[in-house]
Amino acid sequence: MSINLQIRDLAYFMKIAELGHLGRASEVLHISQSALSKCIDRLEAAYGAELFERVGRGIRLTSAGQLLCERSQLVERVLDETQRQTASMGKGLSGVIRVGAAATTAEFVLPEACRELQAQAPEVLLELQIGMNDVLHDSLRKGGLDIVLGPLGALESGGDEELTQLPIMDDQVVVAASAHHPLAGQQVPMAALCDYRWMLSPPSVATRQWLEAAFRDNGLPPPKVAIVSSSLASTRNLIIESGLLSFVSRRNLIGAGADGLVEVPNALTTMRRRFGVVHRTHAYLSPATRRFIEILQAQGVA
Repeated sequence: MSINLQIRDLAYFMKIAELGHLGRASEVLHISQSALSKCIDRLEAAYGAELFERVGRGIRLTSAGQLLCERSQLVERVLDETQRQTASMGKGLSGVIRVGAAATTAEFVLPEACRELQAQAPEVLLELQIGMNDVLHDSLRKGGLDIVLGPLGALESGGDEELTQLPIMDDQVVVAASAHHPLAGQQVPMAALCDYRWMLSPPSVATRQWLEAAFRDNGLPPPKVAIVSSSLASTRNLIIESGLLSFVSRRNLIGAGADGLVEVPNALTTMRRRFGVVHRTHAYLSPATRRFIEILQAQGVA
């Protein structure tokens, strides 16, 4: 089987595996079912194993098929990386940088860095995706992003060899409330926070996990959550108008945009963390991406 034919067949194979149905794959790929059946036959002959088994009206991968699918996805990512790498050679500081950013870093870290990047490399296109850290890291692992800018969290322990983290600056997360809240600006016992309702991130987010652990470690029940938001930093007005307590970066309380939102100070509910850049350890970083990382590192002091 020629290399071109095998790569094409593997692409068809992955789409069939994704949809679990030969007919639907035929419609999506605009290729006849008989042609796709021959594609499967060629691959099964080449690899010496059955790749699919019938389940009801559909099909699913066998163990051998699952292995081939995983390896094919890896090959696809390598080919994509190779194409991007060769395309960037000779172009210098140009091309596309795919950046994932947590809401707080998008608001307080990216603006200055983007201005500097535009000054140094005006031909670079920045594709920005704002979201929660766990979602962004998943996209990074799958090759959908080049770098992620956000809290480093558990990555600082070095337990994830697939990702490399580069610290940029320190940050603190604190309890915050509307200036009209009964606890606004007051240093109160931690137990007093249990009498009020909260607006917090989803349970999977590190800041919420830390806060709930702090309550638990001090013999208190977890905060009573009234609103769950995937982006507390961008819902400042909702925190103010709802009269709820929240847990946000202290940076959200600084500057004109912080009007009406104040800290409820307590050392036991102050979380210290670091912001940084995360990239895949063995992934290719274009010259433009490396320059952007240098700009981010120069901007902050870890």
